[in-house]
Amino acid sequence: MPPDTLHADFSFQPALLGEAVPAPVVDEAEIAALAARFALRAAEHDAAASFPFENFEWLREAGLPALVVPTPLGGKGGGLRDALAVVGGLARGEPSTALVLVLQYAILNQIQRSAGWPEPLRDRILRSAATEGAIINLLRVEPELGTPHRGGLPATVARRVPGGWRISGTKLYSTGLPVLSWLGVWARTDDDEPLVGTWVVPRGDGLAEQGIEVRESWNHIGMRASGSHEVIFHDTFVADDHAGERRPAAGWTVPDPVGSAWLSTLFSGVYDGIARSARDWLTGFLHARKPTALGGAPLASVPRLQEALGAIEALLLTNTVLLRSLSASADGGTVPPASDSFLVKHTVTNNAIDAVAKALEITGNPGLSRDNPLERHHRDVLCARVHAPQNDMILTGAGRAALARSAP
Repeated sequence: MPPDTLHADFSFQPALLGEAVPAPVVDEAEIAALAARFALRAAEHDAAASFPFENFEWLREAGLPALVVPTPLGGKGGGLRDALAVVGGLARGEPSTALVLVLQYAILNQIQRSAGWPEPLRDRILRSAATEGAIINLLRVEPELGTPHRGGLPATVARRVPGGWRISGTKLYSTGLPVLSWLGVWARTDDDEPLVGTWVVPRGDGLAEQGIEVRESWNHIGMRASGSHEVIFHDTFVADDHAGERRPAAGWTVPDPVGSAWLSTLFSGVYDGIARSARDWLTGFLHARKPTALGGAPLASVPRLQEALGAIEALLLTNTVLLRSLSASADGGTVPPASDSFLVKHTVTNNAIDAVAKALEITGNPGLSRDNPLERHHRDVLCARVHAPQNDMILTGAGRAALARSAP
């Protein structure tokens, strides 16, 4: 089923003032066709917690790992609206694949914007996405630290040695690990006043030979095909020319409105896509189910169920407006404060969770049966709550911002 379309141009204030927004480069029909192909094995990958390697072969054939890479470097030159169309569309078929692309697009956008990344390293990573379909992720979460969004120094240490660095530490939830070509490692130097940043480990012929241990620990109830395993770096060597941006720890506390808009939009787009898949299954169920009590008429003819479906439509329409607004503003050259982007994430992801919950309430036992995809959509959409910043941080930050604006 093709992605929903909304022809009105909703946007934050910048687009209302007439800033130019680049033309889209994504063929939504192509994305819908890929999503349908991904969906054929989505239940199988979920049941086995297996990684969908075949999906990434198809993504490479379509050039989608390089969607946001500038055209002079071989990419498609896409913006945030394009990235949203891809991850939201593909999530309707297999959301773990879309989640890997969220991180790919957000990181590639970040390294393009940051002056702290050495140009040769930046260009090599970007070109590899275009020429090889290379995938990158930034491994940040640790057993002791948790998410860096809540503060604290990483326990992973980069130690200076001749010709480069030695990295030691443990990372959790390394999404997309089975297919990563570049492992960005969030670490600190061992100086008295450490610098914190990213060291990029290129995937060699064998991880063990690089001092990299993988523990296939990912066994969550949702997004089971994401390959988000544990990685341990045992004195792994990183050459000098693969050291990325580094700052004093306090330098990472300054909000990045553009990065916040990209992450908020793309993470939200995945879970909105899951909710739309749930809605699509629900409408098919309501048309197909014809209880004898209705004299052969389908459940779709029952006003109470029509109203319940309408409530889901209201949630999804709100999501459409917010996501298209935020992405258009970012592509137009002006973004809202990070706290506003995070509120979009909060609203859209909670709407997605509520939409799938309502579908379960309507369908009862059939919706909870593992013979149908709705229970899988429910498990997957609940994972929206774990992506930083979490709801408590978003609402606390928004409340503080409102109080600061209103202070006498």
